[in-house]
Amino acid sequence: MQVGDIREVRPSAPIIEAAVKPWHPKKDVDLIVPLDLIQEAERLAWQSSLLLGSIAAISLIVGGIGIMNIMLATVTERTREIGIRRALGAKQRDITEQFLIESMVLSGVGGLLGVALGIGLPFVIQYLFPAMKVMITPMSVVVAFCVSVLVGVGFGLYPARRAAQMDPIEALRHE
Repeated sequence: MQVGDIREVRPSAPIIEAAVKPWHPKKDVDLIVPLDLIQEAERLAWQSSLLLGSIAAISLIVGGIGIMNIMLATVTERTREIGIRRALGAKQRDITEQFLIESMVLSGVGGLLGVALGIGLPFVIQYLFPAMKVMITPMSVVVAFCVSVLVGVGFGLYPARRAAQMDPIEALRHE
């Protein structure tokens, strides 16, 4: 059966079912509305995207916490260096920039490794399973790398500010 307009699909389904039902008392005919199937598939795709997005967000947060811990350890190890730089005239902004750049480099290297895996792994899977098609867009690669660097900046900001706000005299006394 076909209807003239997509808005008529749902209202016509019960009418068609009522017309067919008396002729099939054994219920050997099913009425399937393709619009319902399409909407169900779209709903499942949205739920899957939401689930995968949540997993990715959790992964980014865990990675960001790892970067923050590494940077906090670096700040602690280099307290005397920070004190010397501050005593020689470095501004808080200079110290903040130094540690933010280190955080960006750390996350950028991780991002490059992630991009390499993200590009290489699908091709390995396609080689092993030729029926599967691989589609990697340049924009997704750029976005993935930029998100990686932004996570580094975001989670590196606290350690960088902490380093910049150290008292130079106390930092020089640190052993």
